[in-house]
Amino acid sequence: MTSPMLARKAKLKTHLVSAKAKLKLHVTPRRVVLLAAAAFSAFLILSTIRTLHLHHSAPRRAATAPAAVVRHTQHQKQGEECGKAAAVPAPVAAALVHYATTGETPRQTEAEAGAAARVLAARAPCNLLVFGLGPAAALWAALNHGGRTLFLDTNADGIAAARAAHPAGAGELHAHPVAFRTAAITDELLALRNSSDCAAAASAAKPLSPEHVERPACALAPRGLPAAFYEAEWDVIVVETPVPGAIYTAAVAARARRPGTTGETTTDVLVHGVDGAAEEGFVRAFLCEGYVKEEAGRLRHFAIPSHRDDKEAMPFCP
Repeated sequence: MTSPMLARKAKLKTHLVSAKAKLKLHVTPRRVVLLAAAAFSAFLILSTIRTLHLHHSAPRRAATAPAAVVRHTQHQKQGEECGKAAAVPAPVAAALVHYATTGETPRQTEAEAGAAARVLAARAPCNLLVFGLGPAAALWAALNHGGRTLFLDTNADGIAAARAAHPAGAGELHAHPVAFRTAAITDELLALRNSSDCAAAASAAKPLSPEHVERPACALAPRGLPAAFYEAEWDVIVVETPVPGAIYTAAVAARARRPGTTGETTTDVLVHGVDGAAEEGFVRAFLCEGYVKEEAGRLRHFAIPSHRDDKEAMPFCP
């Protein structure tokens, strides 16, 4: 009998012979060539990828230092040019500091301040006359930076305090005390619109002068106007509070305007704080309903044409 060991050896030999036969059948020369080609292609692809990676990473590492140098150079150049840039106008800087440190703000809504800002943006730098030295004074000076701004107020002590608090380097605060009618508006004052004394003086086609403005018999005529008031043709007039004397004086100054070199003959009058039927009626009576250009909250914007040198004698109101 055949031992188990011999039987296993015979079986293993049979399997080896069978495997060699199958390998010889499947592994042909053509397949060997294809397999080698595939392996070589894979090697080329991997080598190419590695080369590209090294090529792109090397410049980036080399450029790190130059990029830093470029940024440093740019920052240095910007620093050198900073001092050459146009400085913030002194009135604007003063307004920013004033409102940031005092906690005082103009008593205007966004719509009211926006309407006034649009007028001054179109006219500035210009001759700006302001009746009232209130919380918005810094705002008016800032909006008219580069122009001439004159403040008139009945409170001499308030003007002195404002001058003392005026920031150094912001230029002189041009403010002067005046006297004009500040009483509450009554039917009696409103009736002065139709009086010959007031209407004739307000619509007279003549240059501004003390005889024209301060000495007529009209009860609304101001007193003590400074010489600076008569030296300019006012492009924009702001009345902070619609007191009778300020409204009347604004009406006189606007109608007496002399046409400028650009042919401009209109004065923009902005009246703030119009609150109530009495104030509304008085403002529209002296500045004229037909000259109303815009209304925003308690702000009224009038565009009043010059009556000066008018040969046809323009009516007080259109």
